Amino acid sequence: MARDFYEVLGVPRTASADEIQQAFRKLARRYHPDVNKDPAAEERFKELNEAYSVLSDPGQRARYDRFGPDFRQIPEDYDERVAAAAGAGRGGWPGGVGGGRVRYARDTAEGFGGFGGAGVSFEDLFGDLFGAGGAPDRVAGADQEAELHLSVEEAYRGGRRSVTLAGPGGPRTYDVTIPRGVTDGQRIRLAGQGGRGSGGATAGDLYLRVRIEPNPLFRLDGRDIHVTLPVAPWEAALGATVPVPTPGGTAKVTVPAGSSSGRKLRLRGEGMPNPRGAPGDLYAEVRIMVPPRLSDRERELFAELAAASSFDPRRQR
Repeated sequence: MARDFYEVLGVPRTASADEIQQAFRKLARRYHPDVNKDPAAEERFKELNEAYSVLSDPGQRARYDRFGPDFRQIPEDYDERVAAAAGAGRGGWPGGVGGGRVRYARDTAEGFGGFGGAGVSFEDLFGDLFGAGGAPDRVAGADQEAELHLSVEEAYRGGRRSVTLAGPGGPRTYDVTIPRGVTDGQRIRLAGQGGRGSGGATAGDLYLRVRIEPNPLFRLDGRDIHVTLPVAPWEAALGATVPVPTPGGTAKVTVPAGSSSGRKLRLRGEGMPNPRGAPGDLYAEVRIMVPPRLSDRERELFAELAAASSFDPRRQR
C-alpha cells in the first residue's frame, strides 16, 4: 500500500502550503540522487516528488484528503455528477452558492465508485475552492515537474524538441528549448505550463528534470566525459595520433610512446559545453587491444619481439 503523502513529507494534515514546501525542499536536498549516492535515495526522491506534486496543488490535495490514495481513480467531474444527481439545474446549486450547508439524503454517488450513502455536503466538496461569501479564492497554480530523457548527444548539442506528456486532461505537447550542455538533474522551466490557478490566479510553472540516458561510448561525470580509447600494441609502444569519438564528432588525440592500458589522456575543453563558464574535459582511457587472429608474419614478428625483449610486465609495480 502506498504511504500517506503527509507521512512521506513528515508534516501534519493541517500543514500550510509554506510548511509543505519547506519540508519538501529540506528532504529533497537530502535525497537528491546527485547528492545522495545511496541506491535507495532515488526511489525516496521520487516518492517525495509525488507527494509534493499532489499536496502542493490545492485541487489535488482536496481530492486526496477526501478520497485517500484512490483519489486518481475518481472522475474529475465527480462533484458535478453528484450535484446533477441531486437535482441541481443550470441556474446553480440548490440553495445558492453561499446558501449554507446542502445535503443530499440519498446515495447520489451510485455508479461513481460507491461513495455517498451518508450524504454529501456542499462545503465538504468545495470548501477549498469557495470562500464564505461564495466568491472563488485566488489560488496560484502549483508548479509541476516531469522527467525529460535525453541522449548524451542531445544534451551536448542542445536545440529544439517536441515533448508529449500525459496529464489529467489528456496528453499535451510542448515545444522545448534544450540548452546546449544541459547536465543530468538540471531543470528546464516552462513558464505558465504547470497547474491551473483558481479564481483567475496565474498558472504554475512546469519544470522538466533532465535525465541523461546511459551511453555505450560515453560516461559523464558532471561536465567531464570519459571514453575508452582502443589502441594497438605498437601504437601504445611507439606512440601515435589516433581518432577518438566525442558527442560532437571525432577528435584526434596523441598517444605517448610507452602508454599502458588504463592511462588517461585529457582533451581540455572537449567535454560538455557550459553556457556560463568553462566547458568540461574529455578523458580518453587507453585500452591495448591484441589482434584476435595473427597472420603467419605477425606471429613471426611477435615471436622475434618476445625473444629480443627483456620486459616483464609482472615486475612492473
